[in-house]
Amino acid sequence: MDRKCYLAIRIRGGVNLSDRNEKNLRFLRMDRNMTATFLDDRPDYAGMLQRARDQVTWGEPTIEMIRLILEKRGRIVGDKPIDISTVKAWGFDSFDELATAIHSCQVELDKLMGAKPFFRLHPPRKGFKRTIKKHYGNDGELGYRGEAINELAKRMS
Repeated sequence: MDRKCYLAIRIRGGVNLSDRNEKNLRFLRMDRNMTATFLDDRPDYAGMLQRARDQVTWGEPTIEMIRLILEKRGRIVGDKPIDISTVKAWGFDSFDELATAIHSCQVELDKLMGAKPFFRLHPPRKGFKRTIKKHYGNDGELGYRGEAINELAKRMS
């Protein structure tokens, strides 16, 4: 059974957010605005994403996008960037090999020793193309967007 990898990005803040939704976003490791994380498509995460659909957007990233985010925005404890020596200490030969393992859901970031399981991103260059108050299918930015997550993540990294 093939599992899918999702890239989830929080794009709205937490003002007037219920405690239940705040806790849900904490479980997804998205405490702050403009943070991202990699998730698999297990039913638990799918339900949490549906509950948080008014604050986050998600979709399937490419292996190249995973590698780009790991290189540019990946951090280990102590807020130090992930470098090739850290990747080799985790048992991978390169960033490409680690990105492929994350894409195929063979490894999770929170299981790697010292890796922070979230990424702090910039706001997108040239801003959001649509409103962040509506869903992706209704001329907005929120919710599930499939492969289009790569374009947004590239502008935010």
